[in-house]
Amino acid sequence: MLTENLESPDLDVALAAAVQLIEGVALQPMQLLSIADRLNGASRLADVAALYHCWLQKCQSSINYIIQFNLGVTLSNLGQLAGAESAYRAAIAQNPEFAQAWFNLGTLQERQLQPQDALATWQSMLDDKRVDAQESRELYLMVCNNLGRLLEQTRQLQAAEAILRISLEVDPAQPKVIQHWVHLRQKQCVWPVYQPPAGLTHGDLLKASSPLALLAGSDDPGLQLAAAVHFVRERVNVRVPALAPSQGYAHQKLRIGFLSSDFCLHAVSLLTVELFELIDRERFEVYGFCWSREDGSPLRERVKNAMDHFVRIVDMDDATAARCICAHEIDILIDLHGLTSGARADIPAYRPAPVQMTYLGFPGSTGLPGIDYVIADRYLIPDSVKPYFSETPLYLAQIYQCSDRQRPVAPLPTRDACGLPRNRFVFCSFNNNYKFNEEVFDCWMRILQRAPDSVLWLLADNAWAQANLCARAQRHGVDPARLLFAPRVAPPEYLARYSAADLFLDAYPFNAGTTANDALWMGLPVLTRSGRTFASRMAGSLLTALELPELITTTLAEYEERAVELATQGELLSGLRQRLQEGRASSPLFDTPRFVRDFEDAISSVALRAV
Repeated sequence: MLTENLESPDLDVALAAAVQLIEGVALQPMQLLSIADRLNGASRLADVAALYHCWLQKCQSSINYIIQFNLGVTLSNLGQLAGAESAYRAAIAQNPEFAQAWFNLGTLQERQLQPQDALATWQSMLDDKRVDAQESRELYLMVCNNLGRLLEQTRQLQAAEAILRISLEVDPAQPKVIQHWVHLRQKQCVWPVYQPPAGLTHGDLLKASSPLALLAGSDDPGLQLAAAVHFVRERVNVRVPALAPSQGYAHQKLRIGFLSSDFCLHAVSLLTVELFELIDRERFEVYGFCWSREDGSPLRERVKNAMDHFVRIVDMDDATAARCICAHEIDILIDLHGLTSGARADIPAYRPAPVQMTYLGFPGSTGLPGIDYVIADRYLIPDSVKPYFSETPLYLAQIYQCSDRQRPVAPLPTRDACGLPRNRFVFCSFNNNYKFNEEVFDCWMRILQRAPDSVLWLLADNAWAQANLCARAQRHGVDPARLLFAPRVAPPEYLARYSAADLFLDAYPFNAGTTANDALWMGLPVLTRSGRTFASRMAGSLLTALELPELITTTLAEYEERAVELATQGELLSGLRQRLQEGRASSPLFDTPRFVRDFEDAISSVALRAV
């Protein structure tokens, strides 16, 4: 009768029968797994865990390691992580070759914020040959890829790149792995970045690159647009219903919503905070929709205080977040994220506002069908490159980039305090190292050779990039000691550093954005090269607003010649410095109130208002 009850459609009857049979040591392992499967299907995880516990207390079986493993999965799903870890370890103790239990143990350790333990667990699976590329290929790749991902997150970049290369050599057809591998090489200045492993071509690497990586990897706007469209096709759910009314709303004040995870100590907030503060509250109501980290910074507090409404959406899924935005009847939603890391591109896909824009966060076309406009200026996106944007450019009258006039600056350091030589010409480039490439760096080395009384001051981004840059300098016959590396510091100290340099050398094709703004604000001339892409025209846009066209070049040869001239002809640079100081007081780049009025007028011109 008890055995018959196991098949009862009433799960409570079946569960009671199973427990009785366990007490009598009469339940077969397959019967246990069958009833557990039914309970799982009904989302009765607590009953599944209790059933497994009961079995393990009463029954001995050669497959108890499987029962322990299943208990671990169940407890993990219940959020009982300590119990899940004990169950996985018990499964491993009974069968040390049970690879899946080792893998899940590593996953659990990561969830418990023990990344080094997780890395050690997964690495042991490879070292002890518990998985291999032939017999357990799928799990082998999972181990390699999880190692690569977590090594990257913990800034162990070289090891991450190496393990992902192994993964790609086993299975080249892994676009997401290629994406991370390419960007890891960029971060370390491993050149050429696009050097394909066996089984892949240069085209395969380009096709799988993230839109962000291609901003630095190509100066072709068509290729950048293709990467964005490919990303959207692969990652964004565009077949969702539009939430906002197409005709708009009839609010007396336009409701502007800013969408970002960067409302914290981040470059986007460093630029935009005064914009939020100065928007005219007689015309607009300002919302911030945020999934940013709570970093406790004064900048985050300032951003929050600048919003009329600050809405946390971190615990909402994308659909719920979109419905939340729609419920606030936002007239214009401005996405400050685009396709950068941490983006939630599915939110604008639901069209929670009748008009949606992208601004500042991603310097290129997003390819997102839910985005109507990209906020720009006419230097940034000239008519000739408009066809390479899925969005319509919304041109501001003067300059696309906003500035914060209240950014705090630490006391200006001496050159000695910065570790710089007192009487030599100091070039600097505080861009993230992944923006560098061999063409530009080799040009910098030629500049140093032609201006022998000079040094190059760079950001100490990571040890591998630093070693690779020094080695390449050596190959060019430039003493690596002429490359000086500055550690990361807080924004006020970072800004003060600029006073110790003579000329900022911009990267290409991914120009400095916030970094160029900071250098110019501190009175340091920026030499840039402009191309055809948004990312390659950012610094040129700022210099145009400052009326300093002499600092904009369009070819590598012109860029090199201008740098050498400025380093060797002191009167040229001093004249530019004087004009920059004057421009700081009068230029639209740093006239934030004027910028805000232009911004307000531009977005108001495309707002939809229901009659």
